[in-house]
Amino acid sequence: MGKPKRLLVGLGSTPLASIQAQGLRPDIYDQYINRVGPDSWVSWNLPRGAYIGVVAKNADAMGAVPMFTLYQMATRGDGDLSGLSDPVFMRQYWDNVRLLFQQLRLYNKPALVNFEPDFWGYAQRKQADPTRLLVHVGVSNPDCGNLPSDMTGMARCLLQMARAQAPKAMVGFPPSGFPDLASTELAYMRHIGAGFADFAVMQTLDRDAGCFEALYTADNALCTRRSKVAYYWDETNLTSPNFNEHFAMARRYFEGLQLPLLWWQTPQGQPSTKQVGKAAPFRDNRTQYFLTHAAQMVAAGGFGVVFSPGHTSQTTIDSDGGQFKRLATQYLSQPAALP
Repeated sequence: MGKPKRLLVGLGSTPLASIQAQGLRPDIYDQYINRVGPDSWVSWNLPRGAYIGVVAKNADAMGAVPMFTLYQMATRGDGDLSGLSDPVFMRQYWDNVRLLFQQLRLYNKPALVNFEPDFWGYAQRKQADPTRLLVHVGVSNPDCGNLPSDMTGMARCLLQMARAQAPKAMVGFPPSGFPDLASTELAYMRHIGAGFADFAVMQTLDRDAGCFEALYTADNALCTRRSKVAYYWDETNLTSPNFNEHFAMARRYFEGLQLPLLWWQTPQGQPSTKQVGKAAPFRDNRTQYFLTHAAQMVAAGGFGVVFSPGHTSQTTIDSDGGQFKRLATQYLSQPAALP
């Protein structure tokens, strides 16, 4: 990717102006591309699909590699898989994917694509055998007429289209990390062919820990999910959940898929010993721990980490009191080398 051989640090879902105002130079710049239908990402700019070029241009302005998080399968609702068996929906889905890779071919530089966060976990919950869940692949997409109409065919089709249409793009699948799938998800991801991608995407939490602790309902933040384990991890690694446990899990994916890891959408809240329950910033310690323990991320198999809010109500570089800039600058003064 033309980047230094150290753990890369990126930002996502963050306005270009905010990044430039702080003089930041992220290695990776990530944005969502979502939905299927008339209001999908393909219509955000003209001509159709031009949004890819807009993001790529902004990334270039910062010296960053553009990254796109494909999030189309949540169009009908998070976890709603009814589109898989709908030929009209899937035809639109594949048309958008084709346009993505055509635009990346025009860009003609390295770019990263993250395939459908959480979707693979929802699909596994519905049917543990990926060959037994119907997906309109070849019947809705002439580019993949050689592939089976199931989850293995869907994953292989995403890879096949990327390789054929955008050879400079690097792609990765994100294990969901759902606790109930902890013992089986790696085997599932291997079965669908995630090991044939270029990297694997690791996740920690889609909101700041403090948002869930406060059961925050304003701004449609959806922070009312209950959990049997704490959302805020122990940075001393003495009690569970903690960071050592997370990196051990990540290492299993690194070894099981034989792919380098990219942490994505890492919360940006500020550390606190108290559950203050206050928005912007909510409390969280993942940004602080990751940027002060980068060698642990490399040892787990990581090549990069992207920090970004999972919702507009969450902490960002505009509301973190300068935390990201301070810690990123400190990290870059003594970066963690890649093997």
